[in-house]
Amino acid sequence: MTKALILWGGWEGHTPRAAAERVADALRAAGGVVDLENSLAPLEDADRLRTYQVIVPVWTMGQLSKEQGDNLNQAVAAGVGFAGFHGGAGDAFRGNLNYEWMVGGLFVGHPYVGTYQVARTGEDSPITAGLPPVFDYHSEQYYMLVDPANRVLATTRYRHNGQDVTMPVIWTKFWGRGRVFYSALGHEAKEFEQYPAILEMTVRGIHWAAGSKI
Repeated sequence: MTKALILWGGWEGHTPRAAAERVADALRAAGGVVDLENSLAPLEDADRLRTYQVIVPVWTMGQLSKEQGDNLNQAVAAGVGFAGFHGGAGDAFRGNLNYEWMVGGLFVGHPYVGTYQVARTGEDSPITAGLPPVFDYHSEQYYMLVDPANRVLATTRYRHNGQDVTMPVIWTKFWGRGRVFYSALGHEAKEFEQYPAILEMTVRGIHWAAGSKI
């Protein structure tokens, strides 16, 4: 059973409350226990953080205090999982280098918004099992700076500024003893309704980060 802490807030354009509640509902439906907090204050309690199996920020932009950032980083390094999606994790706490390194990537822009293709890589993972090899997705297409150590599960082709590059979309990694999952999909809560397979994939990623069987 997954015990998760979901922190929501930050920029309202990513519908943080609705997105956090939608993911929390899906986790609970799968037997998980979820604490939802509209605050970063839980990150000030290092002992509390280590009672969870996974921490999920849904908090675009914003800032962490040194204590909050250190506690989060150390909890994950000690074995608490970390999972996030879109700007709620990949564009959170800008300029906090340890946080960005832990996540494995950071948002730098979305010069294209529209329909694009996402392709699974050859990596075998329970997170992406069942997704089509290639599928269309309509949203912001994130351009990110990424850690080459990431285990990339899905990519997209990004054509911009005269370049054609392969851009990671979904990945996992380890931070110390902690498992890290990230997906660039899920711009607004409504996308989880439009693409239920992406909600399921996101929940699987959270379970994986928690170390739960999925």
